[in-house]
Amino acid sequence: MNNNSLKIAVAETSVIIRSGLAAVLKRLPNLNVQPVEIATPESLTHYLQLHTPDIVIANPTFGGWFDLRSVKTAHNKPHIRYMALVSTVIDPNVLKTYDGHFSICDDTDTIAAQISHLLHTDEEEEDNGQDLLSQREKEIITCVVKGMTNKAIADKLYLSVHTIITHRRNIARKLQIHSPAGLTIYAIVNKLVALEDIKEQL
Repeated sequence: MNNNSLKIAVAETSVIIRSGLAAVLKRLPNLNVQPVEIATPESLTHYLQLHTPDIVIANPTFGGWFDLRSVKTAHNKPHIRYMALVSTVIDPNVLKTYDGHFSICDDTDTIAAQISHLLHTDEEEEDNGQDLLSQREKEIITCVVKGMTNKAIADKLYLSVHTIITHRRNIARKLQIHSPAGLTIYAIVNKLVALEDIKEQL
C-alpha cells in the first residue's frame, strides 16, 4: 500500500457519521488519506467493481447487515483491508472477520494508530509492539502500572472512562498482555516507567 496517498472507502448509511469520519480521516497525522463516502451497499458494490481502495471502513450494520464474507468473495481483491466502524454493541465474533476495528467514541490518536497498525501488520510481526502504541496508549500504560483506576486516568488525561477502556482493550490486543502485572513488566522493560515510580505497587 502507498502511505503517500491512502484510499479509504467509508461505507456508512448515516451521513453525519460518514461525513464526520471522512473529515477525521483527512486530519490523521502522518497519513495522507483520500476518503470516499459510500452511502448504500449497491454503491459499494459498484465502487469495488471499478476501484481497489487500500481500506474499506464499514459499519457491520451497513445496509441492515454487512456480509463481509460475501463482499470479499464477490470482489476478489485480497489486498483490500477491511475495518469495522463500531457505533453500536457488536458481537465480537463478527469483528473477527475484519482486519481491524475502532469505535466512533475513539479519539484521533487511536484511529490513526489502528490504521497505521493495519498498514504495517505484515512487516512488523517481529516487532515487540511498542512502536504500534500511540503516545496516548503509552501514557495510559504508565498510569495503569502506577495503580490508577480508569476513572482517575480519565480525569488526568481529560478523556471519558469509555475511551480509557477502549484504549486498554486496544493495548491488550496489540501487546497480547491481559494483566496489570504483565503491563508492569512491559513498561519497565521498555522504559516507560522507572522501577522506583512503581515500587509501592509491587
